[in-house]
Amino acid sequence: MNDKTGICIRDVMKTDFDLIDGMDLVIDAIKKMKYVENKCLIVNKRHDTDEYGMLLLSDIARKVLAVDLSPERVNVYEIMAKPVLSVDPNMNIRYCARLFDRFDLSRAPVVENQKVIGVVSFTDLVMNGFFRDINFSK
Repeated sequence: MNDKTGICIRDVMKTDFDLIDGMDLVIDAIKKMKYVENKCLIVNKRHDTDEYGMLLLSDIARKVLAVDLSPERVNVYEIMAKPVLSVDPNMNIRYCARLFDRFDLSRAPVVENQKVIGVVSFTDLVMNGFFRDINFSK
């Protein structure tokens, strides 16, 4: 048995993420993404029975840039993904990788007690989980 099987999402996720409101403009989202050097923003719930959304940099490229829309005139809610699949912080990284593959995801919010506590991506799963003990300097 490989010792890598016990690594959980909590061990590899990024806890530095930003929230945005769905009513915000895409230009504001771009500014936030550039500031935190993040490829995604979590779109906050509007009320308790609402769901989280996610805005990816690729959403902006495909749904604003590629179709020649103005980021000053498009709201986040118009191009975001909602609802999004979330993962539990105690999920094993192998199951998360399978979930990402099955649903063609590249990243997901990590939710605990109905609050986002982080974001996890394929990069996090591989580099911070699967290969975290590899010395790449050799």
